[in-house]
Amino acid sequence: MTYDVKEVRAHFPALESGDVFFDGPGGTQVPREAIEAVNQYYTYANANFHGAFITSRRTDKTTLEARYAVADFLNAHSEKEIVFGPNMTTLTFNLSRAIGRILSPGDEIIVSRLDHDANIAPWLALQETGAVIRWIDFHHEDCTLDMASFEKCLGPKTKIVAVGYASNLFGTVNAVSRIIEAAHQAGATTFIDAVHYAPHAPIDVQAIDCDFLACSAYKFFGPHVGVLYGKYDHLDRLQVYKVRPSGEMPPDKFETGTQNFEGQAGTTATLNLLAWIGEKYAADFSEQFKPFEGRRLNLKTAMAAIEFYEMDLFSLLMEGFREVSGMKIFGVTDPTRFKDRVPTVAFRVNGHTPREIAERMAAENIYVWDGHCYALEPVKRLGLEKKGGVVRVGLSLYNTKEEVNRLISALKRITG
Repeated sequence: MTYDVKEVRAHFPALESGDVFFDGPGGTQVPREAIEAVNQYYTYANANFHGAFITSRRTDKTTLEARYAVADFLNAHSEKEIVFGPNMTTLTFNLSRAIGRILSPGDEIIVSRLDHDANIAPWLALQETGAVIRWIDFHHEDCTLDMASFEKCLGPKTKIVAVGYASNLFGTVNAVSRIIEAAHQAGATTFIDAVHYAPHAPIDVQAIDCDFLACSAYKFFGPHVGVLYGKYDHLDRLQVYKVRPSGEMPPDKFETGTQNFEGQAGTTATLNLLAWIGEKYAADFSEQFKPFEGRRLNLKTAMAAIEFYEMDLFSLLMEGFREVSGMKIFGVTDPTRFKDRVPTVAFRVNGHTPREIAERMAAENIYVWDGHCYALEPVKRLGLEKKGGVVRVGLSLYNTKEEVNRLISALKRITG
């Protein structure tokens, strides 16, 4: 595997500062190509859409190109299955309200106590329609979903199953294919929050057969754009809340108001950079993706190469954490099970609040998150809400072994 992190880092201007960005779970850094694409859009295409003049036509082309790029990234059947919005949270609320129109009192929705609140609150809001919420619990010792709990929740009244692909707090990767298959057998529709999984591994919506899946470009190195994938038939049958002049067909009817066209331009550029990574570094992974070709193949091999690189880095991080006194790590810690997680880790250190750790790290230009990180439910379940939550460190494609060692050394100094 010839992944050259130094060459990859050269595409990210923010990294020239020398600061260490372990804050990727809240939003990754952006490559030069995306920044330039945004600038190009503002310079040569800045207009609203569907006009007769050239800048508006360029805007239409910008959106269409972005749909094709994201469809390739997710392996959607059609670009018409890709909806853009300001972020995953807004898109999920919009979708849940539309789904609420076809629910009846007593219909059940399954959510997970392991999830980011953006995949909980929009579904809890449907209790006002008479929907009943069923909760999947998780095992506190390793922060993995309790599948027995899921099976108990699933029944003839289940209409929606909403789970995360990976925990944004603990890094746990959930058995989404198994969950989707079981939900479909029960006649339920599935919604997958892939925001935290998308930057770390390949996604194939056709292979896992989800009905809906959401992610955010700003978590996989793009601008602040949200993405919703939906099977076309599902998107088509839903009656959404929209202004009357908006299009009546998917995906237009889901896109409320003027879109972030410049962000869409940047998203296409980001995905093209990822495809370049796949083409340049990931020949070793092409055998895994034989049905694919062109940009779809390159995006899949890129994410496989990134996954391989990040897991090597994560093993180094976890090995170093064992040398930090008083540290409590949440989630899967067994190296033989690292395939069940992405390289995000939450921890606490005895005698220090998470905010204190984050501030001490920031003083050394090392950026980590602290608190609940919008994963309010799991933090509450672990009894940490009033204790400052956790410290969260997230590795990404541009992080290095030197940065990992820098973090570990700083933690050792803090803990004595």
